[in-house]
Amino acid sequence: MPGVPAGAWSPRPGSNSRFDVLAAIQDFFRLNIEPDSGAGPGVHGLQLAAAALLFEVMRADYDEHPDERATLERALRQAFSLTDSETRELAELADREAAEAVSLYQFTGLINQQFSAEEKVQLVEMLWQVAYADGRLDRYEEAAVRKITELLHVPHRDFIRAKHRVLDEKP
Repeated sequence: MPGVPAGAWSPRPGSNSRFDVLAAIQDFFRLNIEPDSGAGPGVHGLQLAAAALLFEVMRADYDEHPDERATLERALRQAFSLTDSETRELAELADREAAEAVSLYQFTGLINQQFSAEEKVQLVEMLWQVAYADGRLDRYEEAAVRKITELLHVPHRDFIRAKHRVLDEKP
């Protein structure tokens, strides 16, 4: 903005703008993640992208079951070794990012650049866990998992194997 020093502008209090989401993301990483963790740049953006994809699957059937949310948070906590507090904050940020996203490519593109083939398969398994968390697989959830898997360039055989691993773990 002309005449306003860089970094001096902030949205009006109570606004629900994209700037609020960005500020929340920056605060989360600044307050909760050690900068010297040695994990490398972009790790937290990858976590956010993966979490947003999990939210896409959870919302695919337009029925956000509490078991799906619990499974999603448990998967994030285990996959990224997060505390309960970090998990909740990451989930809240990812929830907002997924809700505002116009495309899956912003998430899958980042993951394709940084995740190994094995990490992508692990993410697909997490997607299946969320899809089956409420005890049934809706066709829209399956379609979401399939679409994300294709965008991640995960081979069909790995898509099916991940699904079967999740089904084998179900009681």
